[in-house]
Amino acid sequence: MTEEEKQEVAVFRFSVIHDFIDPQKLDYGEQERLLQEKCGRRWDIPHSNRTSIGRGTILSWAREYRQNGRNIKALYPKGRTDRGQTRRYDKDTCLALIRIRKEMPTVAVSQFIRTINERKVLSADVDLKPTTLYRFFHQQGLMGRESRPATDRRKFEAELPNDLWQCDVLHGPKLDGGCQRRRKTYLIAFIDDHSRLITHGEFYPSESLVCFMSAFEQALLGRGLPRKLYVDNGAAFRSKQLEFTTASLGIALIHAKPYKPQGKGKIERFFRTVRTQFLPCFHGETLQEINQAFDLWLREDYHKRNHSSTGQSPFKRFTSHMECIRCAPLDLTDYFRKIVRRRVNKDRTVTINNRLFEAPVELIGKRVELLFHENMPEQVEIKIGQKSYGILRQLDIHINCRVKRDKNCQLVILPQDSMPEAGRLWEEN
Repeated sequence: MTEEEKQEVAVFRFSVIHDFIDPQKLDYGEQERLLQEKCGRRWDIPHSNRTSIGRGTILSWAREYRQNGRNIKALYPKGRTDRGQTRRYDKDTCLALIRIRKEMPTVAVSQFIRTINERKVLSADVDLKPTTLYRFFHQQGLMGRESRPATDRRKFEAELPNDLWQCDVLHGPKLDGGCQRRRKTYLIAFIDDHSRLITHGEFYPSESLVCFMSAFEQALLGRGLPRKLYVDNGAAFRSKQLEFTTASLGIALIHAKPYKPQGKGKIERFFRTVRTQFLPCFHGETLQEINQAFDLWLREDYHKRNHSSTGQSPFKRFTSHMECIRCAPLDLTDYFRKIVRRRVNKDRTVTINNRLFEAPVELIGKRVELLFHENMPEQVEIKIGQKSYGILRQLDIHINCRVKRDKNCQLVILPQDSMPEAGRLWEEN
């Protein structure tokens, strides 16, 4: 109980006993009449659920007040003198429980009670209730494994914009994604540690690597390159493609310690703002609608409002040091391409995700690198080392049925109605 609460209780008690401070001034029988009157009243007692006061309680308050030199502090509520000790078990029982608990430090309380009853080490009149035993073991520091030393955590803030980005995923509402049933959405967001500006945030139908890399690319295009990226330990954040992309762009990729979300406090705090301020006001039905509303809320509300920690709006704090921003390269999309390695078949084809592509004739039998953006799987560049052989053409096996070579070994596509002849010429060549 705080000092103010104790003072409030003391003032109330004085209002009850002030008639009994000088009992010799009361007429014969007057004190008893006042006691009966006060005991019969319903009181609004501060910080208590009780509404009545007993005769002995009133007299004890008056006695304490007189014996302590009429000091108001004598009417302060007194705490328990046996705080931290159990009232249910006697000393011998407590010692026995402590001794047996040290023999079984990790056993569940329910199993501990069964073991005690089987051993019959306590007298029959001792009633071991789980809640009382839980409280007793906690008071004695005997619950669970040995206590671990406290972790040294300290508040931090990046010195300049784009020094550090934090990223995480928030599970959003179920919306209409264009299919027959509503699907859960996921908000992938990046926050600048210095300014609290959201470099990019968007709801996606999944938290896969494809969605994360798309969001990351949009963040880099809009706000430049960070020096460090602080992420969780999810599958997308541990991918080789993300590691290669960040390393190629000169971005240090840092992973949070497992089961230690405190390090990403700023992005977690932003997600709490989204849950309490944005989502309750959104009444749309589709993924497109929530992204439009979220973008408007970021630009017109969150980024323009002064942040409680910095005292500035995120946009103003971010743009006050534009000289520190590293612009994204013009060929940024190339850094997000996936790289696979294949050997070109004898029919000069290569396969990527069940798609057939035709490679140049001179690459038959050679191991090549194929680079493509997962959002544009039809645009595949083929390379050997640092040399590029251009964009591959997707194979159409029906057109290949009408291909023959002329006398100069040049490919010629025959008309549709000459299919049998094309097959014969292909065999001859």
